[in-house]
Amino acid sequence: MLIFKIFRADEWAALQQAGETAGAPVDLADGYVHFSTAEQAAETAAKHFAGEEGLMLLACDAGALGAELKWEVSRGGAKFPHLYRVLRMRDVLWARPLPLENGAHRFPEEMA
Repeated sequence: MLIFKIFRADEWAALQQAGETAGAPVDLADGYVHFSTAEQAAETAAKHFAGEEGLMLLACDAGALGAELKWEVSRGGAKFPHLYRVLRMRDVLWARPLPLENGAHRFPEEMA
């Protein structure tokens, strides 16, 4: 199962440069890296990244992240994947731009 992380351009660049990251400021504050499922990603983008350009969508294999990936109840009672370790470049299967079109982010077809 693929899960997804949205990063701003500078956060994505930092991951590429360092090879790993503890995440965005919200991840650092909460103590884990926030992910979304394919079904949750658009709502996550609308809620936390509304109107932002220059975003990147990263895909990771949930099964390959190991025991540090926990599914925890969050927004609206839904379970979200949270990674309790650094995210490494080798965890990222692919990364795609998340363009803003008519006020909403357009997600890539390979999310399905």
